Amino acid sequence: MSSEAERQILVEHLLGVDGMCTGCRTWWALLAPYPCWQVEWATTRQARHLTAAVLGGRP
Repeated sequence: MSSEAERQILVEHLLGVDGMCTGCRTWWALLAPYPCWQVEWATTRQARHLTAAVLGGRP
């Protein structure tokens, strides 16, 4: 592998704040189902909690 190829890999695979590199995150995004069912679940739970709090139900 030439130094140019190594440099190109290191340029594309910069670590993000969570420790996962941006290049790999792009590939994982292609494999992950969208929309994310976990986000949908969390959003509906949050909405239910908010509705219950506004209507005087359980917090």
